[in-house]
Amino acid sequence: MDISGLPGFYAIAAADPGRVAVIDTDGSETTYGDLLARVNQVSHGLRARGLGKGDVVAGVLPNGIDAVVMLMATGQIGLYYVPINWHLTEAEVAYILSDCDAGIVVTDAAHAVPGGEIGTSGLAEGQPVEAPAERTAGAVMWYTSGTTGFPKGVQRRLPDAEPEAIVPLYVWFLGEVVDLTPGDAVHLVTSPMYHSAPCAHTQFALHLGHTVVITPRFDPVDILELIERHHVSNAMMVPTMFHRMLQLPEDVRAKYDVSSLRQVIHTAAACPVAVKQAIMDWWGPVLYEYYGSTESAIAFSVKPLDWLARPGTVGRPAPTFEARICDENGADLPPGEPGMIYVKSSMGSFEYRKDPAKTAASMLGDWYTPGDIGYLDEDGYLFLCDRRTDLIVSGGVNIYPAEIEAALLEHPAVADVAVIGVPDEEWGHNVVALVQPAEGVEPGPALTAELLEHCGPRIARFKHPKVVEYRDRLPRTPTGKLSRSKVREGYLAEAGKTSSSL
Repeated sequence: MDISGLPGFYAIAAADPGRVAVIDTDGSETTYGDLLARVNQVSHGLRARGLGKGDVVAGVLPNGIDAVVMLMATGQIGLYYVPINWHLTEAEVAYILSDCDAGIVVTDAAHAVPGGEIGTSGLAEGQPVEAPAERTAGAVMWYTSGTTGFPKGVQRRLPDAEPEAIVPLYVWFLGEVVDLTPGDAVHLVTSPMYHSAPCAHTQFALHLGHTVVITPRFDPVDILELIERHHVSNAMMVPTMFHRMLQLPEDVRAKYDVSSLRQVIHTAAACPVAVKQAIMDWWGPVLYEYYGSTESAIAFSVKPLDWLARPGTVGRPAPTFEARICDENGADLPPGEPGMIYVKSSMGSFEYRKDPAKTAASMLGDWYTPGDIGYLDEDGYLFLCDRRTDLIVSGGVNIYPAEIEAALLEHPAVADVAVIGVPDEEWGHNVVALVQPAEGVEPGPALTAELLEHCGPRIARFKHPKVVEYRDRLPRTPTGKLSRSKVREGYLAEAGKTSSSL
């Protein structure tokens, strides 16, 4: 049926209960009607436990139907839902549960925590399948990754309205930014749903009436097989995934039909131009990019043809957003001049839970900074340079690690790379590249010479790594983020190891 006029998941499920909502990691299917019934039961169950508007529920759950149920059940009764990374240690999970004041935590048997509910069955048992009374929109409160210090919850004010009153705004925004519309489409979840973008896109997909196909983890061949089998039309990925897919043998890539793809949205980290271009050569002009953060949400966006006209940009300010580039004193900088990125939106602000000082430190008046350095061109398109904390200053010159990493990733012998600045008495910092060789590639002086020669026509000589070392694997999160601060700390702790150096 035509669902284009229906305001979100709950209305779609009531009107078209037979529509397929979720294809789980084991291949089992759940219809919109069955999902809504379970969501309503869990909403009633949460209220029966004494939880009311503004209270917090947490989930330590792997990708799967229970994670979806918790997301949608809390979303209609005014609760904050905190998805927690199940890779964290027991102490790290306990810290987040204490900091967010979770009234209930739902887990599965493999990730049980003291006092936690195993699955959603206990909450749903004996509860009515009808919608709860006095429905009001909830919100997800994600905890930032905490690469420095303890993670903090990013908390937004709850709207005093039922979900159907606010969903149309998000549907409009997604349509403007990434051309997603309500109707018959298939969304593929490729990353852990405890991260903000995969979680948000799962929720968006259901509000658009799409079928959500869930993977337990990213595997390049599995992803291609699922795209072909389910005729996937849209997905959310990160640049690391693109790089891994491009390393598949040509005959493997050619086996799978990816012609159903219409929007592959990527975020989380800067994507090297060569990698993005290669994926579009393979899949067609379907890559939509946006830049933002858990705090700012989608602040900049660029569609495929606009990116092809300006390779490397992450786009212009998204609808409702304004942007400025400032120097260290907060003064505006002209086009082409790198500085700190600041954004603000009329769609609302955020605060770090229980940390007003951290909230204030991230703001310049009404403007928020994600902590990244970039510049705007004459037409207002943003180009990223790097994180402020990752900037390398060598001989008084600013060097951006991401630029060097992008150059090295163009070489087929490089599976992954992290570039860091290491203290040096003469230069201030030396540029060090930690390279994960591609499978079957032998690391050593010959490869180092080849990589430096490869950098020659791509980046200025002063940006070339002074030191190249090799690692079996670099520590990335499942969404592709690399904490260079942690890599740097590890490198310095291992100081004295043999390196291939010029």
